[in-house]
Amino acid sequence: MAGIAEKESLVKKASYLRIVAYDLAEGMKSGNFRSLYRGQGIEFSGVRDYIRGDDIRSIDWNVTARMGRPYVKVFEEERELQIFIVVDSSLSMQLKTERRTKYDTASEAAALVTIASEMNGCPVGAVFFDGAIHFSCAPRLGREQTMLILTRLDKLPSKGVTGSVLGNALTGAGKLLKKRSLVFIFSDFRSGEWEKPLISLAQKNDVVAMRLMDKFDESLPAMGSVPFEDCESDLTMVLPTSSEKFKKEWRLQNDSRVRNWQELCAKHGIMPVLLNTTDEPLQVLSSVFNQKNTKK
Repeated sequence: MAGIAEKESLVKKASYLRIVAYDLAEGMKSGNFRSLYRGQGIEFSGVRDYIRGDDIRSIDWNVTARMGRPYVKVFEEERELQIFIVVDSSLSMQLKTERRTKYDTASEAAALVTIASEMNGCPVGAVFFDGAIHFSCAPRLGREQTMLILTRLDKLPSKGVTGSVLGNALTGAGKLLKKRSLVFIFSDFRSGEWEKPLISLAQKNDVVAMRLMDKFDESLPAMGSVPFEDCESDLTMVLPTSSEKFKKEWRLQNDSRVRNWQELCAKHGIMPVLLNTTDEPLQVLSSVFNQKNTKK
């Protein structure tokens, strides 16, 4: 199989990405998640003394009983959409089978979301991982935050740690987020024990799960019996790549994994999106913001 590929710097492409992200920024405000963007609801901010004329339904009876005089709850309208990106850089994301790797595709998509968020004045945060978590930051506003995230997307670990801690990354994201956010996950989901953390994250946030795919997910080139090493687990197997029975089973196994992932997402109000290495990330992301919202 092909080795790990180099990737063009996202920081150097920032000016170009900023131009193409304009339509995506508009889609954020007017498309699928527009209800989250401005005036998405009200948030409890504290209590104050009761004033004659206040609605008695707003009285906080627990505080009133404790303090011995009436207090009312105070709410503030939430005025901004908060974005969070989770990006998988594990070794299976870095194998080059097309003109670019899964990670190249994921990082460009994540960069577009980050830049579009900045254009809209949305705080954006991130967590990046492979077999360990290498970077995380809480959502913040501004170009400095954007450039920090782009720089870290460019900066793959010099020695990738085998495995994938997707579950830990999702748990960590949930701990960083103090208010309801729109979370984008970019991963091939080739790991274990991520289901419960994903469901937990989706209970308090709106989640878009973007599954990275390439041609090897569906079929392997016919080269006879060839030894393959799993870069995530170091497991070595000899696979009969020219066998029609093997080809069919390989395809069916992939179809089953994708179908089960889609069904889990649909059941828990998560938007599942397939992103192939041959796709243009901008087009796929634009469709995310324009398609009908399935969040229950």
